[in-house]
Amino acid sequence: MADQAFHVDQQALDEVVAFTSDLIRIDTTNRGGGDCRERPAAEYAAEQLAGAGLEPTLLERTEGRTNVVARIEGADPSADALLLHGHLDVVPAEAADWSVHPFSGEIRDGVVWGRGAVDMKNMDAMILAVVRQWARTGVRPRRDIVVAFTADEEASAEDGSGFLAEQHAGLFEGCTEGVSESGAFTFHDGSGRHIYPIAAGERGTGWLRLTARGTAGHGSKVNHANAVTRLAAAVARIGAHEWPVRLTPTVRAALTELAALYGIEVDVTAPDFAADDLLMKLGPAAALVEPTVRNSANPTMLSAGYKVNVIPGEATAFVDGRYLPGGEDEFRETLDRLTGPDVDWEFAHQEVALQAPVDSSTYAKMRAAVEEFAPEGHVVPYCMSGGTDAKQFSRLGITGYGFAPLRLPEGFDHQALFHGVDERVPVEALHFGVRVLDRFLRSA
Repeated sequence: MADQAFHVDQQALDEVVAFTSDLIRIDTTNRGGGDCRERPAAEYAAEQLAGAGLEPTLLERTEGRTNVVARIEGADPSADALLLHGHLDVVPAEAADWSVHPFSGEIRDGVVWGRGAVDMKNMDAMILAVVRQWARTGVRPRRDIVVAFTADEEASAEDGSGFLAEQHAGLFEGCTEGVSESGAFTFHDGSGRHIYPIAAGERGTGWLRLTARGTAGHGSKVNHANAVTRLAAAVARIGAHEWPVRLTPTVRAALTELAALYGIEVDVTAPDFAADDLLMKLGPAAALVEPTVRNSANPTMLSAGYKVNVIPGEATAFVDGRYLPGGEDEFRETLDRLTGPDVDWEFAHQEVALQAPVDSSTYAKMRAAVEEFAPEGHVVPYCMSGGTDAKQFSRLGITGYGFAPLRLPEGFDHQALFHGVDERVPVEALHFGVRVLDRFLRSA
């Protein structure tokens, strides 16, 4: 058996389930604006790492916003180090909407329930289970592996990976590549194919604040400088804009492999290649690529006025903008045009777009690890539509991949469970993840 060849023991399988449940029960809800406390989860993770003979360091920029970093020494001191990271915070959950309490960590019918089950306390638990098993069995990886559990990923990352990259870069010395969330999960296409997308890129983050100013006045009077009207017009233009297709190397590779999987003959490098036509032919699998063939800007928040019969002098809106690697200039120029002369805009939060090579040795080893335990699966690269802590760690020259393996049964929509109601993960998926992660890290 493949798992026996790589020495995944029963204790590791039991621990990954227990750790996932335990971490879910530690409420690390991040509401933004500093309203979160990851320290109890960080102390829990540090305790498990210390039990594996490591010397974890706990680091805080703000009291209670705790990060954990530890290094596993590899057998080859000349090899580049690998960063293995996961975040400890989670998005809010309204208990009344859930079938179980979101912080119960309940294990029912072979499934672990709760906020963080897929984003991403499951991966945190996998890391801990693998590291502890290595300590029991005397495994030493080829290259140094730096393990980091971060705060604040679900907001600005200022107290998490941003703080670590800026203030504690020495802890990541030698790291050239990093591995974290949002890849190597089962995507079911509805026709029996099992697709395993591995992330090799992320769109950039451009959260925008729009401000329209005008002349305040009585609501019954004619007002040709109404801030609300100006803002609403700009927001409507942004929402209706059709962004042009811009294909990055990662997305081209994804489209090429998906087309081959479905027997579609197409040259994605041809000048007349029509990406939207191919996406229509890919059916449900198009969801893996569609958000990343172009930039996007979605209006999300509006604020103006304080009384119905008073025209306010100012109105504001927020827009969730995302741009492709190499697409920031086009994004800025387009927003200048769409907002027009009466509305100002600025970045409320901005992070870089990322791209990782899909022809690298590390990507090949991730693919091989998945195929070892899911021989029926089809591994393809993809670009994440959103972002992760890999953005902050890229400032240290670390190339990031998304690889948090899960083998999911039909009906488990992995992407819908991110930030969704009734977030959960099957026990068998966690077992698969430990085996695949162990396989990859040993070969990395």
